[in-house]
Amino acid sequence: MDIVSLVVQIIAGVVGGNAVGMSKQSMGPGLNSIVGGIGGVVLGQIIAAVTGEPAAAAAGGGVDLAALISSIIGGGAGGAVLTFIIGLIKSKMHPQ
Repeated sequence: MDIVSLVVQIIAGVVGGNAVGMSKQSMGPGLNSIVGGIGGVVLGQIIAAVTGEPAAAAAGGGVDLAALISSIIGGGAGGAVLTFIIGLIKSKMHPQ
């Protein structure tokens, strides 16, 4: 696990979570950010394991552009999806 990829996944997850949080499923900016960051790391790590990015980055010793783009896309999507799912569950449990 590369620390740069992990930080990028967290940031992309926070952005994705807050982007989805602008809808009816918003849980507030703080919780959207936390859930988005968690979702970003989870999906980002799954995508990195499936595509084999950690092995490629470790072999080169530098920042790989493909790994960075994969972390941004996986982190943003993971943050958005998890925030949407948690927000949807929360809205169904406490209808307004």
